[in-house]
Amino acid sequence: MLYYSTNHNATRATLREAVIRGLAEDRGLYMPEVIKQLPKDFFEEIADLTFQEVAYRVADAFFGEDVPADDLRRIVYDTLQFDTPLVQVEPNIYALELFHGPTLAFKDVGARFMARLLQWSLTQECENANSKSSNSNLVNVLVATSGDTGSAVANGFLGVEGIHVYVLYPKGKVSAIQECQFTTLGQNITAIEVDGTFDDCQRLVKTAFMDDELNARMRLTSANSINVARFLPQAFYYFWAYAQLKKNEESGRMTNDESRFALNDEYKSPASSDGKSHSSFVTRHSSLDKHDSSFFTLHSSLDNVVFCVPSGNFGNICSALFGHVMGLPVERFIASNNANDVVYQYLQTGIYSPRPSVQTIANAMDVGDPSNFARILDLYSREDVKERIGFSPLPSEPAQASSPQPAMGSVSGGPSDGAAPSGSSFLSGATYTDAQIAATMRDCYARTGYVLDPHGACAYQALKDQLRTDEIGIFLETAHPAKFKQTVDDILGTDIPIPERLQAFMRGQKQSTPLSSRFEDLKALLLGTLKG
Repeated sequence: MLYYSTNHNATRATLREAVIRGLAEDRGLYMPEVIKQLPKDFFEEIADLTFQEVAYRVADAFFGEDVPADDLRRIVYDTLQFDTPLVQVEPNIYALELFHGPTLAFKDVGARFMARLLQWSLTQECENANSKSSNSNLVNVLVATSGDTGSAVANGFLGVEGIHVYVLYPKGKVSAIQECQFTTLGQNITAIEVDGTFDDCQRLVKTAFMDDELNARMRLTSANSINVARFLPQAFYYFWAYAQLKKNEESGRMTNDESRFALNDEYKSPASSDGKSHSSFVTRHSSLDKHDSSFFTLHSSLDNVVFCVPSGNFGNICSALFGHVMGLPVERFIASNNANDVVYQYLQTGIYSPRPSVQTIANAMDVGDPSNFARILDLYSREDVKERIGFSPLPSEPAQASSPQPAMGSVSGGPSDGAAPSGSSFLSGATYTDAQIAATMRDCYARTGYVLDPHGACAYQALKDQLRTDEIGIFLETAHPAKFKQTVDDILGTDIPIPERLQAFMRGQKQSTPLSSRFEDLKALLLGTLKG
């Protein structure tokens, strides 16, 4: 499989080249030349497959031409040593919980896969060259983070021979728990505390890839979602969500034990050995007894699934859109934003106007110029994609600012009741202020007992605002609420127990390097690490 640049001014790259380079030489993002459609029998049998089996079939469509089957299967199975369960929150609305991995965030999937694929690529390279890893072929991974990417990447690559990771994060703009997950590791992980915003961090990383001197002296790649090995594997859990829905539809019911309480282990008191839930969450569990058995039933048809994705850099929803092109049966998608609503405004007006990000309580979505939006634009400009799905979901031309397209951008938008999805309703948007996010968290907790983190709250509320009564809504819970403990506790009046995995990070000593937002300072720091 070859990969082209979204800027269409760079030579085609192999998978190995695309993974190691991260960004194309013309500053574009790599896209696969071919997006394979999965066969009908895969979806017919998907309910009988495990998460790893589903993911391997999807991975094979992406990477099977380049990675031998046994190696790819090992990479996938080693990546997914945890589940991403589908949990019912209320009738017709489910949370896809992506916080059961090592760093309790959705980015564990992509980061772990990329770490293993990159290590495999380097092993193949060394074997072909009949050489061992040395400073001359050390791969330096640069990653900008607004919160969870840094911890997922740092932990995914921790101790991996031949790779050094530099995590750039905005000073004072990530939660204390997020920060300790990548600043306390040491070894081959260097944390760089940038005096600026996430957009500054992302700009520094992209500029580094374009600097001739740096690239002549160091092998650089990115572990942000701009890397194809990071964002494509995120499609795995969308297919797994559908598999879980289909499995429960075939069984005819979802029991409390099989669904709603799939996350209970994450809420057990770390000090408790008897498995009992933390005392402050007794009401959360017992409140479910008020619901009758119909609370856990599903529709008889899965033709009306709606995914709602909290969106920052738009890599997550981009992988979902790739899944749809591959055949995933989804009626439509909603991209939910916090106050950083650049894409939401584009969906309303057809005009894309990046601007500096603003700080919110959903900090991982504080992005003013989402990198992966270029991939979405490119995806739906492809003739093979338009022919396969039958429409383009993006505005064909800019709308007048005074005349927005409400079906695409309105918080209460989406298709009208009973209307079949069209290009203009297939991808809609929503945007919420901090006050609205907090109100959603309180309301959901009071009515259902379910604890939303601020990012998941954006997606949940968009479903509440836009979901039709005949649709099944799935929103992504992208991080464990304890990663935002102070914010969540202040809003809900709770005392969320911190899982032992997070407590272990918090006991570590912070190791970070302060840096200005000037590229010259980053370049000097990186060159200063070279020996001789």
